[in-house]
Amino acid sequence: MQKVHIEKTLVGVAAFFCSGRDHTCSICITGEEGKGGHLPAVFLFLRGPFHVEPTNIVSANDDMQRVSDEASAMNKRIHYYSRLTSPSDKALIAPDHVLPAPDEIYVYSPLGTAFKVDSCTDGHGKNSSIVTIFMIWNTMMGTSILSIPWGIKQAGFTSGIILIILMGILTLYCCYRVVKSRKMIPLTDTSNWEFPDVCKYYFGSFGQWSSLLFSMVSLVGAMVVYWVLMSNFLFNTGKFIYNFVHDINVTDIVPGTNGSNKVICPNAATGHPPQNQSVMFSSGNSTGFQLFEEWWSKSQTVPFYLVAVLLPLLNLKSPSFFAKFNVLGSVSVIYLVLLVTVKAAHLGIHLEFNWFTENEFFVPEFRVLFPQLTGVLTLAFFIHNCVITLLQNNKNQENNVRDLSIAYFLVGLTYLYVGVIIFASFPSPPLSKECIEQNFLDNFPSNDIMSFIARIFLLFQMITVYPLLGYLARVQLLRQVFGNAYPSVFHVLALNVAIVGAGVAMARFYPNIGGIIRYSGATCGLAFVFVYPSLIYVISLHRAGQLTWPALIIHIFIILLGLANLIAQFLL
Repeated sequence: MQKVHIEKTLVGVAAFFCSGRDHTCSICITGEEGKGGHLPAVFLFLRGPFHVEPTNIVSANDDMQRVSDEASAMNKRIHYYSRLTSPSDKALIAPDHVLPAPDEIYVYSPLGTAFKVDSCTDGHGKNSSIVTIFMIWNTMMGTSILSIPWGIKQAGFTSGIILIILMGILTLYCCYRVVKSRKMIPLTDTSNWEFPDVCKYYFGSFGQWSSLLFSMVSLVGAMVVYWVLMSNFLFNTGKFIYNFVHDINVTDIVPGTNGSNKVICPNAATGHPPQNQSVMFSSGNSTGFQLFEEWWSKSQTVPFYLVAVLLPLLNLKSPSFFAKFNVLGSVSVIYLVLLVTVKAAHLGIHLEFNWFTENEFFVPEFRVLFPQLTGVLTLAFFIHNCVITLLQNNKNQENNVRDLSIAYFLVGLTYLYVGVIIFASFPSPPLSKECIEQNFLDNFPSNDIMSFIARIFLLFQMITVYPLLGYLARVQLLRQVFGNAYPSVFHVLALNVAIVGAGVAMARFYPNIGGIIRYSGATCGLAFVFVYPSLIYVISLHRAGQLTWPALIIHIFIILLGLANLIAQFLL
């Protein structure tokens, strides 16, 4: 039972007692503050967990205690119901409409998925280990998988495989430290804490605000990547539909292979991200086709068309409707694995091992550009911000570490499979491995049926996830700054316009998802993956008198790795 000081009443001090074990809460009315006498305690048992907005809770140590009108009115309503009957009579209890609705709880991985988590009590509504493992896998897996083949190309085939394994192990260990961080705080009930709460405990307001900053970096970075990808997928989807409806045969003006399983190299000529360069070979309305190409441009127009669809969705107070579509994330990843398998079966394996030298068609096994892959992998394995919430719903808490390890193993295996198969099956010759795009779907023409279906799946999934990420960014930032997740329409609209503007600008001028992922991944990963878990562990060991030199050196080394990972992104 935890006591939270809420409100000074006319008759004394009201304190709420809540028990998470049996979902009951009570109000204790004591005598006037500062007096020795106490009035008889009045207890009111509630049917559900009592929820108090964080802004309504007043610290007992504050010099000037302030309570919002909402909290004051709530206290009076609850007190009114408590006086209608004796404490032992549970027949008359506060109806549900009197109690405030609990906040919606969402978990997310920046480039994975976001979904709503139902609150539950001990022993009720808990997930089995299989469900927990799948939820972690589903949360982490996402659009980062599209850049893994490009990352392997940048690092080299052999070093790419090694780095995926090592980064998986390292991020798993740091995630393990996050899970255990609450348990190392003595004499404090941390059962409802998240990792930012732990950071605040150890680092004060600096930990609170810095965790907010890096969390916003991961969210906004993910939303920018989503905007670039949605522009890409919408462009290619619209192009496919237009050509199909008007019976137009179009080929891209880029190098590529021949046959039914065509692979193209969009950046061969310019070195810039692929644009809508194509030529029409069949007879038809060439003027209409040229007009379509003018108004349906990947970077000039399509990013702006998305504003009309997504900006209104961002301004909704609750995105719970979109949370129902989180299963699309799993469907998209499974379909991508199927696509990769089918393409590899038709294209075959094209590998040649050149350990340190590069030739016309193949890249070395080890390249100095390998930090670009580590930056991508930092965000690809990122779940540290919500892993505590996910594991709290595990029925068998003693299996948390095992289930987390299995989930990381499956995520790493999925990344390895897609990355290795795409790299190995890329047709070299006639094309160079350097042609592998930051989004490997760009290596397939817009008229490829399987790629068209993949783009449709991913486009719809991102349209449903994007409002959830915007909601989470709004809640974290506006509640921290203004004490309210929806202070006014103007505040929310200003924030959403800024986020959407960043996405449109990137899609217009820097549509490189690999670059955006590695920069944002290395930045937010520095705090949540490398620095905070290691520092908190070292500090907790020091306070307990259990810190050893090997533990100190290992965790300082982890922090330095994270710092080097961030610096390297700006040097390569």
